[in-house]
Amino acid sequence: MSTSSTPAPTTAGQQPELKRVLGPKLLLLFVVGDILGTGVYALTGQVAGEVGGAAWLPFLVAFAVATLTALSYLELVTKYPQAAGAALYVHKAFGVQFLTFLVCFVVMSSGITSASAASRAFAANLAAGLGWAASDGAVLAVGLVFIGLVMAVNFRGVGESVRLNVVLTLVELSGLLLVIGVGAWFLAGGEGDFSRAVAFETPGDKSVLLAVSTATSLAFFAMVGFEDSVNMAEETRDPSRVFPRVMLTGLGLTAVVYVLVSICAVAVVPVGELRASETPLVEVVQTAAPGFPVSDLLPFISMFAVANSALINMMMASRLLYGMSRQGVLPPVLATVHPFRRTPWVSIVLTTAIAVALLAYVSLSPDSPVVAVLGGTTSLLLLTVFCAVNVSVLVLRRDRVGHGHFSAGRLAPVLGALSCAYLVLPWTSGRSLEQYRIAGLLLALGVVLWAVNHVAAQRRAAAR
Repeated sequence: MSTSSTPAPTTAGQQPELKRVLGPKLLLLFVVGDILGTGVYALTGQVAGEVGGAAWLPFLVAFAVATLTALSYLELVTKYPQAAGAALYVHKAFGVQFLTFLVCFVVMSSGITSASAASRAFAANLAAGLGWAASDGAVLAVGLVFIGLVMAVNFRGVGESVRLNVVLTLVELSGLLLVIGVGAWFLAGGEGDFSRAVAFETPGDKSVLLAVSTATSLAFFAMVGFEDSVNMAEETRDPSRVFPRVMLTGLGLTAVVYVLVSICAVAVVPVGELRASETPLVEVVQTAAPGFPVSDLLPFISMFAVANSALINMMMASRLLYGMSRQGVLPPVLATVHPFRRTPWVSIVLTTAIAVALLAYVSLSPDSPVVAVLGGTTSLLLLTVFCAVNVSVLVLRRDRVGHGHFSAGRLAPVLGALSCAYLVLPWTSGRSLEQYRIAGLLLALGVVLWAVNHVAAQRRAAAR
């Protein structure tokens, strides 16, 4: 009998435990699938527009910053193998519920902004694949329907979601390998210009350092995702042993793919054309292999890639709310688990509602580059959280646990905190003000929700 149709046992007479379905292979595909996707498919041209042909450099810098922070995450997830991730770590380190709530809400918001960016990229690739000149309203409608489908899969269960992730990961990886293969074949035939890959060009109003920082801030969106996996700790078998090698392997594999893709892209298509295209990798394949049947498949492969990003980010956002609700930081209703599907259905509904509102807000803004703005906002939010995580790992060194765990050392968390802070500050990161504006609105919403919850908790306590 399928376990999905049988009510799960409960713990302490409360909610059923989450089902441990992830082993090393599924977790690796989960990490790789979450990192790959919207960022590299949609923003390679924007990165190249900041640094010219040296588009691979920001991806390498982003990889280095991500790896430093990943080491801190590994120490914490193997030390505290529970759902909730960064919010749990900050709560254990500082014990301030308001700060914990903000971290929780910021991480949740980053997952939703990423999924919203993916929905816009999904619509753009659908239009490119069908040759459809979609209006803004049609693009928004496609995005909203897409988010609804993601919610349905998320509700179905983590087992089904992760199995779908395996398929989508293989599809999106095949698309990137197609770009690399077609680009290499094009260059081997004497076409293109490989020398562009070492031509460093910056916009006239930016210094080299600021241009690299701006490009890295964009490229970092393509590296995020590794942190989502820690929210699956309660659904992973033997997480203390599995996580270190899986997370670092996943980061390394994606970095290699990104560098090769960016080199092929700038060598095949001039930087100006890459930057102007909303589907830059589709432009690369169609330039390198015009009329070749497989080149027409890349828009649809890209659709699968961004769908995978949206699915995992919405899945993680809902698990984060579930985990923090169990910690008592958020209302207990968010920890409600469906008795048959064994998924946190109330949290899934709430995160979907926020995603719909955010997508509509940004899409209806005039002349707003939706993917770049939402992608940049995602990295801005996460880099802020990463600063807190790197500090938390140092604070929590005084806390001893009764089992062995990974150690990040003393230098990596310090360097991680400093590098993340550098990419957050407006005068060093080169970010647009719109990213800070959206992040500020989301943060304000979080403060309002916290205040409402705090007042409700005080009234419940007074009524007892």
